[in-house]
Amino acid sequence: MESPDGSWAWGVLVAAMITHGLTLGFPSSIGVFYTDLQNTFQASNTETSWFPSIIMAVLHAGGPLCSIMVERFGCRVSVMVGGLLCGIGMVTSSFSQTIVHLYLSAGIVGGLGLCFCFQAAVTVLGYYFIKRRTLANSLASSGASIGMALWPIASQNLLESMGWRGSFMIFGGVLLNCCVCGAMMRPVKAPPAAPSKDEGSSSTANGVNHGIAEMEHAKGLQRYMAFDLLLRHRRYQIYTIGVTWLVLGFVLPLFYFVPYATSSGIEESTSALLLSLVGFINIFARPVSGLVSQQRIFSGKLIYLFSGAVIANGLSNLVCATFVSFPALIVYCVLYGISMSVIGSLVFQVLMDIVGMKRFPAAFGLFTILESVTILVGPPLAGLLVDITGQYNLVFYFTCIAVTSSGIFMFLASYILDKKEGKTKKKIYNPSDTVGNTERQNISYHPATKQEDFVI
Repeated sequence: MESPDGSWAWGVLVAAMITHGLTLGFPSSIGVFYTDLQNTFQASNTETSWFPSIIMAVLHAGGPLCSIMVERFGCRVSVMVGGLLCGIGMVTSSFSQTIVHLYLSAGIVGGLGLCFCFQAAVTVLGYYFIKRRTLANSLASSGASIGMALWPIASQNLLESMGWRGSFMIFGGVLLNCCVCGAMMRPVKAPPAAPSKDEGSSSTANGVNHGIAEMEHAKGLQRYMAFDLLLRHRRYQIYTIGVTWLVLGFVLPLFYFVPYATSSGIEESTSALLLSLVGFINIFARPVSGLVSQQRIFSGKLIYLFSGAVIANGLSNLVCATFVSFPALIVYCVLYGISMSVIGSLVFQVLMDIVGMKRFPAAFGLFTILESVTILVGPPLAGLLVDITGQYNLVFYFTCIAVTSSGIFMFLASYILDKKEGKTKKKIYNPSDTVGNTERQNISYHPATKQEDFVI
């Protein structure tokens, strides 16, 4: 077995980067095949939109199942099984005779494989890196950005030479490389747990170890999905509702940008290249946004930085919806790419700050399940809108409304809660207030779980 922070850890990091690029980058290329799939199966926009929505929904909703796989068989087996499912799903989909076959093969089988590969690759870094865990996660996430940049270009070239069926068969072989990456993820020795009297002052690594220990003693669904937090934790409620509403429109540009641009007279190869620009921007913008978020000025205020990026991302869609020209679409891709980078780099960090590492695995499981619902219905709703009106630009107006409103909700709700808690704490900790001193004696505050955020 390997040791944490050893030389083999860097090889595992490279494997995780490649896995991120293959699994998270692939969905960004689906829009390249949108028109061809629609023509082959004589499907409506609504029917065609179900394909990418199923892939993304299964990619998120399979989180709890992946957690069970990792717990029982380890990250190595989970990634290899995921790669096998990806390969089988994509190769099988190349023989699809109806669009329903495509839903089942590439959508459900392939999507579940993507989920296993991605989430197990994220988990294994937590075992291999203790001292440099933040750096490892940042480098691994850059793999997804590289994938987003390269997949659309490769997809367009394959589509022109081999058609979508040949492309999907090639994709099956490419995604099988996840099995090779998984084989590198050898089991790792668990580091010795450092004794700590004060859990609130423990290091991040100890927090993770305590969190894993807590999960080992938990039972039932709460072990993988934190329903108690959803019912009682105000900040978790706000964030979960906001992000669930956000993804209703957030992923739509990745699917509809290419068909929208081509329907407006821009060449398909140029449209794919513009979509790749979003990925290239992410490669550089994500590390920068991660460094910016670590500044002291944002300490305890990441939710506001995240909400601001969400609002900016939503408003950027007005550029795409209003102006259809090559320069305008470049401006849109730059704005969308930068704001998307901030959202991507902060979405899990904000969740960790809200619930603490001890509850993060369970909170994350429920978080992804709820996300998958709106991810599943978003593209078909947009497709129905196009079927009724015949105008792709309305999809971007819809995205603007959904994304911007979610950002405004999270910003205002968090601000109101902060003001309310500020007044409560001022009253409780006022030395001249007899009632406040009495209440203070009866309140136990745990910084890792923020129990003051619970509705009592």
